Amino acid sequence: MILVNTDYISGKQLEMLGLVKGSTIQSKNVGKDITQGFKTLVGGELTAYNDMMNEARALATKRMVMEAENLGADAIVNIKYSSSAIMQGAAEVIAYGTAVKFI
Repeated sequence: MILVNTDYISGKQLEMLGLVKGSTIQSKNVGKDITQGFKTLVGGELTAYNDMMNEARALATKRMVMEAENLGADAIVNIKYSSSAIMQGAAEVIAYGTAVKFI
């Protein structure tokens, strides 16, 4: 499966199959949330939240790819990501794009 954030793939003619998306809502456990809260007092990278968001993007991408595979797609073009805070310590990540087949 080819994944790109452009609306084309060089040298390929594309048939649009439709919108595909994947999403997840992730949170950290209370212990990690508390330690990251203390980290905001002194500054620096919040690695636990960084890891959480990386995991969430990977899972959302995987779910988007599975949806595209079910349509028989060869690639997903024009991929975008969006995230939003659901509550303190929890975030939703959505990956979406257009599933295409090579013609």
